[in-house]
Amino acid sequence: MTLPAPAAILFDWDNTLVDSWGVIHHALSVTLQAMGQRPWTLEEARRNVRKSARDSFPELFGARAEEAMEIFYRTFEQTHLEKLNPFPGAEAMLEGLAARGRLPMAVISNKKGVLLRRETEALGWDRHFIAVVGATDAPRDKPAPEVVELALSGSGVAAGPTVWFVGDTDIDLLCARNSGCSAVLLRDQPPAPGEFADVEPHAHVRDCPGLAALVARAAAPGG
Repeated sequence: MTLPAPAAILFDWDNTLVDSWGVIHHALSVTLQAMGQRPWTLEEARRNVRKSARDSFPELFGARAEEAMEIFYRTFEQTHLEKLNPFPGAEAMLEGLAARGRLPMAVISNKKGVLLRRETEALGWDRHFIAVVGATDAPRDKPAPEVVELALSGSGVAAGPTVWFVGDTDIDLLCARNSGCSAVLLRDQPPAPGEFADVEPHAHVRDCPGLAALVARAAAPGG
């Protein structure tokens, strides 16, 4: 599929623009241990962490979900700002996309909204985004379409194929599909055959410079 030139770009945050697996895995390990469960390996965390805590913790911890969330976020907040690790080329990509003009950009994440905004501000990237939408900011979290509606509200751009949703997991691709947007998978590994079933991405790029190049091609005359 040839992607239309983007009228807006919506980014996932964790492990799309910043590498945060170490902090997430540590906080989750502490939480699982406190709940009397076996801590996950890093690889298990990479496979299993998709939904927001609001949606996933009741499945994991049942009646103790609120207690688990308190432990997780208390642990996470201790180090998340000092361990922010942007992916190579992410800042230059955002600067370049912003310089194009008239290209609204936003972040949509299943990280708690207040923590997400602290991170975008700590990096100085908040100036690039018309909205930074995290868990509990909308009536439902990603992959529900409400998060896209909230991110685009007031932008003058409606959800549709000219809105690119860029992320690294199936939840991001599903959110794109649910809101009618174009799904762009941003990760080093290309999708394996059948990996995403009925939510195949419209495009795959390996890194942030690759995404910048894809935007340039799509926006070029005749692109």
